[in-house]
Amino acid sequence: MRLRLPKPRRLPDRLRPRSWPVRWRLAAVSTVLTLAILVVFGVVVGKVASERIRGDFDNEVRSAARTLATEVQVVYTPVGGVLQRAPHISDFLLPDDTAARVFDVNGTYIEGAGRTGSLGKPKIGLFTHDEMRVATDQLSDSSGTATGYLQFGRSLENVDATVHRLWLLIGVGVFVGTLLASLAGLTIANRAMRPISTLTATARQVADTGDPSRHMPEPKANDEVGELTLTLEQMLRSLDAARAEREEAMHRQREFVADASHELRTPLTSVIANLELLQASLQSPEQEENRTIADSALRSSQRMSRLVADLLLLARSDAGRASTHARCDLAEVVLDAAAEATPAIGDRQLRLGDVSPVHIEGSSDELHRLVLNLLDNAGRHTPPGTTIELRLYAEGGDAVLEVADDGPGIQPELREHIFDRFVRGDGSADVAIGPGTGLGLAIVRAVATSHNGTTEAAASKQGGALFRVRLPLADVDGAGVPGVGRLRSSEASEGKIPTYSPAEPSPRRSA
Repeated sequence: MRLRLPKPRRLPDRLRPRSWPVRWRLAAVSTVLTLAILVVFGVVVGKVASERIRGDFDNEVRSAARTLATEVQVVYTPVGGVLQRAPHISDFLLPDDTAARVFDVNGTYIEGAGRTGSLGKPKIGLFTHDEMRVATDQLSDSSGTATGYLQFGRSLENVDATVHRLWLLIGVGVFVGTLLASLAGLTIANRAMRPISTLTATARQVADTGDPSRHMPEPKANDEVGELTLTLEQMLRSLDAARAEREEAMHRQREFVADASHELRTPLTSVIANLELLQASLQSPEQEENRTIADSALRSSQRMSRLVADLLLLARSDAGRASTHARCDLAEVVLDAAAEATPAIGDRQLRLGDVSPVHIEGSSDELHRLVLNLLDNAGRHTPPGTTIELRLYAEGGDAVLEVADDGPGIQPELREHIFDRFVRGDGSADVAIGPGTGLGLAIVRAVATSHNGTTEAAASKQGGALFRVRLPLADVDGAGVPGVGRLRSSEASEGKIPTYSPAEPSPRRSA
């Protein structure tokens, strides 16, 4: 089982970005408030104006009925009531808009003029009948005795049209006012948010470049936005100072680790040599206990030596100390590392695939360590019986080194973290002898980076893990590339690491 990292937490809903920008929300709020105010104002004004128009119309109808009633009189004769008047009744009327009717005291129709149609039964007061506003007034003689009724009616078409035009005008005013308010609100919001947009663009540039040395734009006003600008500027200056201090501290730390690791190699080499001599001298049976102690001390010293070498390589890579590069045959380096790693991978089978001779500019020692770490990682994270395949070929101007296995593989979400430092697997497949340091694949990436190469973790065709390293070739055309030696046919068929007899030419050839 390989590295397992917790899945990234999703942002709460309240922290997710909103779909509308702030300026649009401000403009929308301004528009809604303006619309509500205008609607309330329009409804109130419309009702008051409509009632005023209809009230004036009713007063005109009453006044006309009262005036007309003073001009006519009903005189009763043996044959019935007779209308007496000075002018003709039609002189007071508009034929298409008004009408007048005269009744006796019994409600019997006597005479009418103006617009045709009934005005209803005569009753004192004001009422609406058949789209006509009707006012009824009582007729009386000189003694005050009631002699009949006068009805005066006026059509409601004109007043209704006037009221409708009033409401239409109010509606258009509300719409135009809301539109103007929305445009004004959006303009004001844009002007108000322009400094925020500038701050956001500058902050985005800082986030994209990771450079806090940039400066925020100078505030144009001493307001909240100006205070925010000054605060962000102070924050950037603090971050810039902290970054400079951190980089200086990291630089000193890298220099210290590189120097300390380099100085530790000499005494460790001396300790290992002395322990090996001591181990060789303790061969008698009575010295079995002392030899066991010496073996344990030698293993610990060798492990410490490997750890110091790892730290030295990483420290030099961090400090930018490039090792000496020379033209070398990467196939020879791969074969030597494979031969060295074969005893350490236990019951796993190491199979050589296509190992083509390719030449690159690099450090053979660091490249040897790269291949060795990849094979050690494959042996550490796969169960016994696993087949590990090693391939080397040229592709597109690069030397491609692949180490694949048919073990448990790597989860897709963990592949981008697998080359980080101090990342270690802890599953049941991690059965390699000795504890790991978590620096093996980090060294692989560091070596590849120092050689202008790249690393990649993927899934193999067998479902296991596949580690691929690409390094630029020394010459893309591959002219004059030597061979890498001949494999014995029996060993090649079994997929074992080749061994060479004294009669055979050595696989290490000068580039």
